[in-house]
Amino acid sequence: MARAAEAAGISPVLLMTVLHNEAYKPHHPLLERLWQWWKPGASFGVANMHRAAFESVRRDHGLSGRWQDLRDDPAFAVRVAALHLGDLDRVLPRRHVRQYSRDELLALGYNAGERNMRAFARGVPPGPMARSYLRR
Repeated sequence: MARAAEAAGISPVLLMTVLHNEAYKPHHPLLERLWQWWKPGASFGVANMHRAAFESVRRDHGLSGRWQDLRDDPAFAVRVAALHLGDLDRVLPRRHVRQYSRDELLALGYNAGERNMRAFARGVPPGPMARSYLRR
């Protein structure tokens, strides 16, 4: 985990915090396959990543893995989550409203998406779900 964070240029504490927040459902490959059968757009892996976020990271970093690999390979899921957080860090403006730290904004970006993260950085208040994510 620390290597993945270092390679992505992010804090290992941030990565671990995001992984902790995403641990609200069991991450067993069989359970995730069943969950996907019931809810095809579900997120996968220990980092609970949605397909659109994965595909963006896969393209930007030339990854050969597939979205489905997130459920079967926790190390791959952690690496992809770290790369995604690093990507969010590169698009987050260096100057932002000081209500949140950079890592808090990155965690919010992981949860609510890049566009919302940028809005929060400008001072738009997060909604109740994003605030709950941040508190956890």
